[in-house]
Amino acid sequence: MSPADRQIISARPETTAAIMAQTGLDEDKLTQLVHRFYDKVRADAVLGPIFASRISDWAPHLQRMVEFWSSVALMTGRFHGAPMQVHASLPVEWDHFERWLMLFRETATETCPPEGAAHLIERAERIARSLHMAVENATPRTVPSLL
Repeated sequence: MSPADRQIISARPETTAAIMAQTGLDEDKLTQLVHRFYDKVRADAVLGPIFASRISDWAPHLQRMVEFWSSVALMTGRFHGAPMQVHASLPVEWDHFERWLMLFRETATETCPPEGAAHLIERAERIARSLHMAVENATPRTVPSLL
């Protein structure tokens, strides 16, 4: 069964079907990607402790991340949330985002067709930059006195 033949749960089914046909991505691929990626994140010496201190019940988080990536990659509109607010207060720097991106690129390449991996990676890179800016903007800074 081709991705276009599957039932599409989307606010924009025609757009979603076109993206699925172009990228080879579907909900099953995104679910595999999310679960494999977060298995790596949880085992990672740098990122694992950050996530472990904030997530105790992984099942709802993973489901939410599948919905997020469905919205981001397939334009389904399934995710409703405020990722900027959630991430702005995290104790992370650009090095953490680089590590996150490295694991994401690796996992996308392992689990998705090349067109789908490229599609996801481009979006992940944009998201990492945006979240990093949110964290940077939320970090209090002292301004030296000029007097």
